[in-house]
Amino acid sequence: MHDFRRRPEDLPAEKKQALDALFARVPVLGQIYHQRWQATNIFDTAADRATAEKQLREWIAEAKTTGLDWQPFITMLENHWDGILAYFDEHRSSGPVEGLNTKLRVITRRSYGIKSVTTLWTRVLLDVNWAAKKVGQTITAIRQLVGRIQAHFAGCYT
Repeated sequence: MHDFRRRPEDLPAEKKQALDALFARVPVLGQIYHQRWQATNIFDTAADRATAEKQLREWIAEAKTTGLDWQPFITMLENHWDGILAYFDEHRSSGPVEGLNTKLRVITRRSYGIKSVTTLWTRVLLDVNWAAKKVGQTITAIRQLVGRIQAHFAGCYT
């Protein structure tokens, strides 16, 4: 199943052959696989919003001719059309924000019993690798401080 999710160009020859054998037995699966990577290719290669819109409309027209039920996906695309096309303005996704939201939900569940907002915020900072904001210094700065302390006391040791 992992190979089904990997980009076709990243698959070794034997894995490609195994997928081709699978698609020979289940042709519909092959159709879905190729349609999926065609859509992904649009997001990887479209230079601007207008190009992406044209290519996505072509993809939708092609998907409708396959005889498969792409309508729920196409409806979702059309309902979020402006937001999806906004990606092509700067090629940025909301992935980092969504990841942070997920991490915050996990921290909130894991922090059952914490009553102080300050303690919860500290936990968030530590969990999302923002320890420097809480500690106020970078690891490099701490190492330099330790080095200066060691140098200062080096002459005191006998």
